[in-house]
Amino acid sequence: MKRLFWSVLIFLSLVLSACGCLPITFPKIDRRPDPANWVRGAVTSVPTYKPGSDSMSQMDLRSCDLSQLDLSNSLNDLMYASFDSQTKWPAADKMPPDFDWQRIMEVGKNPGLGIRRLHEQGITGRGVGVAIIDQTLLVDHQEYAGQLRLYEEMDDVRDGWLEAQMHGAAVASTAVGKTVGVAPDADLYYIATTDCGARAGEPIDFSCRAQSIRRILEVNEQLPADRKIRVISISYGWTPDSKGYDEIAAAAEEAKAAGMFVICSTVEEVHGFKFHGLGRSPLADPDNLQSYEPGLFWSQQFYEGWQFSDRLLVPMDSRTIASPQGVDEYAFYREGGWSVSIPYIAGVYALAAQVNPTITPDEFWSLALTTGQTIELKHEGETISFGPILDPAALIAALQ
Repeated sequence: MKRLFWSVLIFLSLVLSACGCLPITFPKIDRRPDPANWVRGAVTSVPTYKPGSDSMSQMDLRSCDLSQLDLSNSLNDLMYASFDSQTKWPAADKMPPDFDWQRIMEVGKNPGLGIRRLHEQGITGRGVGVAIIDQTLLVDHQEYAGQLRLYEEMDDVRDGWLEAQMHGAAVASTAVGKTVGVAPDADLYYIATTDCGARAGEPIDFSCRAQSIRRILEVNEQLPADRKIRVISISYGWTPDSKGYDEIAAAAEEAKAAGMFVICSTVEEVHGFKFHGLGRSPLADPDNLQSYEPGLFWSQQFYEGWQFSDRLLVPMDSRTIASPQGVDEYAFYREGGWSVSIPYIAGVYALAAQVNPTITPDEFWSLALTTGQTIELKHEGETISFGPILDPAALIAALQ
């Protein structure tokens, strides 16, 4: 009888664990992926930047050995470079005098738009849960290890991306990084997936992300009222012809119905919101609104006549964020993409939810637009209005 009792107890425990019914003990870290290894060897020719190119990697110098090059005449090109802690630079006499990569790295760590001044006031996202669905994560990076309450992986991770990926460290540190993030005291809940195992050239299957959203909803049911997950950040988007579209669209609606803000590339479909990413010269002050301009990948489109007033503009380019290669390593991305803007918005929502725990996504977005700032851009003799640029301080003041 005793053996039968324990057999039944073990069986029930397994069933309850599988359905998410057992209470979770936090932090729950299911695996610690190995750091990435990007060693790329010596670069033998001077890299150049071609304006107007569609390539985001033409000045990707991360983990490159440039030590044997003469870059003294390459200032204009280097101002478009992405690099990291492991990039090896030439001696000082082979570098442009006005290119200070260490200063660029440090300036890029500032989330900008006055976010750090809000931190000094105690507005840090404390008590607010931020969930991220993305690639495998270097879970022990110093930027977010202390905030990480849950790290789980979907079954498809076994078929690829076993080591930590660039994207995971980037989005996690942007949202909740201790020194580079928007909401450094928010709780981080992270689900890793690999597009349901889709290989290069195959259509992404969004059903695994749908399962991840539903897992987040399960986890949230076990959290106390004062530490709920308020926002889900997914740096991807889906369309009606995407594989798994019905599943991901339905899951996003379930999260929305549960009161969560689902910020993703498809946020216009989910919530009716529009945004775009800001550009910034690497040494321009991130806290100064006048430092910003259209992001690199869409600036030409803007100056050719595509203008708007209904898109919230948030930082995207020239950001220093966590690198997956080591727990204390960083990467500077000259061109960021929406993958950076999305967790940035998630972090600002966490700040807002700390100040006003009853805030809804609709209220947040409306306030962000009405408190946003418009600046004047000078381009080829013309003056062009550019905004609304997110103003976190004004948004928080309106909430208070």
